Amino acid sequence: MSQEQPRRPSEKAAGGGGGEQGIRYGDVFPVTGSLAAKPIAPRDAATMQSAENLVLGKTVKGGPAAAMESAASRNEEMGVVGHDQATDAAAEQGVNVSDTLVPGGGRIVTEFVAGQAVGHYVEQDDGAAVVAGVVGAAPGAVRVEEPAKITIGEALEAAALAAGGTPVERSDAAAIQAAEAKATGTDTYMPGGLAAQAQSAAAANLWTARDADKTKLGDVLSNATAKLAADKEVESGDAARVAGAETRNKPGAAARPGGVAASMAAAARLNRGPTT
Repeated sequence: MSQEQPRRPSEKAAGGGGGEQGIRYGDVFPVTGSLAAKPIAPRDAATMQSAENLVLGKTVKGGPAAAMESAASRNEEMGVVGHDQATDAAAEQGVNVSDTLVPGGGRIVTEFVAGQAVGHYVEQDDGAAVVAGVVGAAPGAVRVEEPAKITIGEALEAAALAAGGTPVERSDAAAIQAAEAKATGTDTYMPGGLAAQAQSAAAANLWTARDADKTKLGDVLSNATAKLAADKEVESGDAARVAGAETRNKPGAAARPGGVAASMAAAARLNRGPTT
């Protein structure tokens, strides 16, 4: 497996010249196309950090999220990007972390920005220890503490970060309704609750011509934990119900990458822990 780590930005990219461009994705990661020319933005870094925390239980030292945060901070200092700015490609196509179980224990983790891999490494189970080789540097060992269980509210907040820039659709509203029902333990309609807000947003979006004017998933799910009347740890059954609700209401029966069902599934896997 190729081990290529995030590259140290060149002096020119870091401000030694041509600083108006800032530190771009192509300066740090082996990406191509229009993404390579985009400056790394603070919202992109925050989304990747949330995704790593959701799937891995922490931000990987020297990994993609850490590299993005460093570059985004520098870009903000240079005035290239705003504090709440996101790269359009990342906002539209998503920031994701996926994992594949390896026979005999461990998993392969791949991290994506706008569909392009920016991180690829292996985690091997050894008690609480995880051995990771992060995109390119020599593999090193990092200690991962036993993570706290992720709640439904926290999983919804992760979806707000990962897919928050996408307009709310009927499938999102259905998934949020199922998640709220599992969190509160009741199927009773709650006026003003998350599901009610999502359903109202999805209905309004149908009559809104421009995507820029539509209510986004992040508008509904930000601070979801505080908005829920009750909360609970995500279990496999919760994730399955939410996935069913989302796919039944979406053409093609495909869940949104980084959306409600995907975030619930990731949270359930993490809460379940290693299987034997």
